[in-house]
Amino acid sequence: MKKITSATVFSDAVGMRLSATYSEIDDNTGRIISDNQRFDRVITDAEITGAAQSIISYAQSSIDQ
Repeated sequence: MKKITSATVFSDAVGMRLSATYSEIDDNTGRIISDNQRFDRVITDAEITGAAQSIISYAQSSIDQ
């Protein structure tokens, strides 16, 4: 199985991006097959973009207090 270990959303010149890392684990033994693998995607789904923007807005409001 693959398990997400971190996820970040941010805006750049091409739009809203998702950057995530994951570990791959053997389902039978629990042994880590690969660790700290990374992937990046441009978010194209409007609903997901809105959710990501909501999290960024919440983070901003948390430091504006």
